Amino acid sequence: MEKAYKLLALQEGISNRAAKELIDRGVVYAAGKKVSVARGELSPSTKFKIEKIAPIKVLFEDEYIMAVDKPAFITSEEVAEIKKLPLLHRLDRETSGVLLLTKDDEFRQKAVNAFKKREVHKEYIAIVEGKVVEATEVNAPILTIKKGNTAYSKISPDGKEAISYIEPLMIEGKRSKIKVTIETGRTHQIRVHLKSIGASILGDTEYGGRPHKRLMLHASKIILLGYIFQSKEPEDFIKFSV
Repeated sequence: MEKAYKLLALQEGISNRAAKELIDRGVVYAAGKKVSVARGELSPSTKFKIEKIAPIKVLFEDEYIMAVDKPAFITSEEVAEIKKLPLLHRLDRETSGVLLLTKDDEFRQKAVNAFKKREVHKEYIAIVEGKVVEATEVNAPILTIKKGNTAYSKISPDGKEAISYIEPLMIEGKRSKIKVTIETGRTHQIRVHLKSIGASILGDTEYGGRPHKRLMLHASKIILLGYIFQSKEPEDFIKFSV
């Protein structure tokens, strides 16, 4: 037996560090399952498959703002570094969809204020466990505990106000495709609220979901200061498997 990242480095002809980063990013598979622990031990005969990360697409750009279609498996901070622009908000690493960066300081302040005043409309598409058959509002405060570079959120009376609106789109087998509109933007809000109603997101093992190739959450639409930005559903959302 040998550590996963060392075996991957040998197979791909890359450094141990590069191999570890690929595993940590969540794009490495073996025998059809995601390899999640870089230091986990596997058979030397293990064959790995590396999922390709889609390119960052610019959806819209003017002198004030840039909207991009963020692929899964890349952090918002990495997008900001690549585009050399400051982020207006963030998406989790495995969440795809509309991500906004700003190009003008005065506009940025207006946008930040719009987020604070809840004047920003944000829609997401998710594939979740269970059958979601009717529209639901989840109004439950969220408390976030941060340790180093990690954060974990939970519903708590000590938390901040958090409101999510859930609407069913499709049911297939024991899973559902839903639309989630959020009025507030707490850390991991959608993931926590969906877990609370027994509809954890597929791939969200941290909040009760079953393992999958990615967290099945997509930021599909943002309306901000007269702008409307939209991102098409990725292929695996259009034909989600049961």
